[in-house]
Amino acid sequence: MDKKIQAALISVFYKDGLDAIVKELHTLGITIYSTGGTQLFIEDLGVPCTPVESLTTYPSILGGRVKTLHPAVFGGILGKRDDEQHLREMAEYKIPEIDLVIVDLYPFEETVASTTEEKAIIEKIDIGGPSMIRAAAKNHKDVVVVASKKAYAQLEAILREQKGVTTLEQRRAFAAKAFNICSGYDIAISNYFMQSNHFNPFDQNATVMRYGENPHQQGVFYGDVSKLFIQLNGKELSYNNLVDVEAAVQLIQEFTETTFAIIKHTNPCGIACRPDVKSSWEAALAGDPESAFGGVLVCNAEIDKETANAISEIFFEVLIAPSFSEEALVVLKSKKNRILLQQIGKAGGSGQYKSLLNGVLSQQHDEGSYLKWEEAGGRNSTAQERSDLEFSNIVCKHLKSNAIALVKNKQLIGKGCGQTSRIDALRHAIG
Repeated sequence: MDKKIQAALISVFYKDGLDAIVKELHTLGITIYSTGGTQLFIEDLGVPCTPVESLTTYPSILGGRVKTLHPAVFGGILGKRDDEQHLREMAEYKIPEIDLVIVDLYPFEETVASTTEEKAIIEKIDIGGPSMIRAAAKNHKDVVVVASKKAYAQLEAILREQKGVTTLEQRRAFAAKAFNICSGYDIAISNYFMQSNHFNPFDQNATVMRYGENPHQQGVFYGDVSKLFIQLNGKELSYNNLVDVEAAVQLIQEFTETTFAIIKHTNPCGIACRPDVKSSWEAALAGDPESAFGGVLVCNAEIDKETANAISEIFFEVLIAPSFSEEALVVLKSKKNRILLQQIGKAGGSGQYKSLLNGVLSQQHDEGSYLKWEEAGGRNSTAQERSDLEFSNIVCKHLKSNAIALVKNKQLIGKGCGQTSRIDALRHAIG
């Protein structure tokens, strides 16, 4: 059922982007209720605003901890417009209907990241905000809830193009986003008190992918890639790109000397350690030049012009490195769809997660080498052999089991992976 917004309650921590919304509301003649700093912001725009205190008959008390927690506010949000008893009670207690709630949340996670002072952290646990958001989302049959500035553009379009009239489908979509935001907020607070860092599937930074692993599957990435990479060129990262990028950075982080690796379907098909970047690339490519086509390339040193020219001789999807010379970027950007990622942060997180059956499996990341030396065969290994064994052990860890890696002079020269028997894996590695 379509509903026209007649009255709005606005109380936000972040004011940026709000001015356009406020002006549209004013143009449509919609009554605006507000609190504290938000009220001052709205009035500074020259838009009339009714203070929430006029509804509650109470001022903001306890240092701002209690502002909107009052039946006059929540009655206006939760009252069902098609329920005669609700309407009679709202009329009796002079509770106005509130059709739009624009409320965001105190920056709890940002505060935790910026200080260890518990008093400051505790004060950023929002009470009224989540309560109003949940109330409005619950009553989405009658009320629109906007719980993040990320939704301002959508709301502004509705106000401008639909003159403040919303459909049930639109209100339900806003409500779903609002519940996600509240869930993520509660998990962040729980993590702080539990001193843990569990994966939050309701992270507000949710990016809808073009599709999932296959075109008929939907895909969403929960997280913020920009904290790990600066994208210097290329198209939008796909679901499969991200899966391979994860495999690439987890592998390259295992090495301190100059290393180049080529990833295909999460498996390294080429990797080598050499004194310089170009020779590392050439040795990595020589391990399996056929499989390298269309792969994800990763290096732990700056890409120079000479290496960029060599790399450009093959087709690849993604190139990851800590830095690129200006001359290298000119070469590499000649193909507009090539994805170039400058890595600025360490990948990892609290663990690995896999949904299955009716739950989720969790484990720690498999970091480091757990190789225990036990000499066999009648002689001790040489220093070069031990170096290659350590290298092959790391590479094999990043191949899908059953896996065998054949290595010489810190260069992958053959691999067998994803086989149901070790014998087949060896045959693939040799062949």
